[in-house]
Amino acid sequence: MLIYKIFRAAEWSALDSAGDTAGAPIDIDDGFIHFSTGTQAAETAAKHFAGVEGLVLAAVETDALGDDLRWEPSRGGALFPHLYRRLRRDEVAWTAPLPVGPDGSHAFPMLP
Repeated sequence: MLIYKIFRAAEWSALDSAGDTAGAPIDIDDGFIHFSTGTQAAETAAKHFAGVEGLVLAAVETDALGDDLRWEPSRGGALFPHLYRRLRRDEVAWTAPLPVGPDGSHAFPMLP
């Protein structure tokens, strides 16, 4: 199963060049890296990245993350994937730009 992480351009660039990341400041503060499922990703973008340009959507296969990935309740009790370790660049299956569309929301690629 694929899960998704939304990166600001500088965060993605840092991961891409360093080879791993502890995540965004909120991830570091919370002690885990926040991910979303395909059905949760648009709401995550709207809630935490409204109007932010230059975002990168990264897809990660859950099987690659092992026991460090936990599904925990968050918004409205829905289970969200949280990674309790650094994310490695080689665990990212693919990336796509996440532009802001004409209506102000982010234009997502088709997610499986």
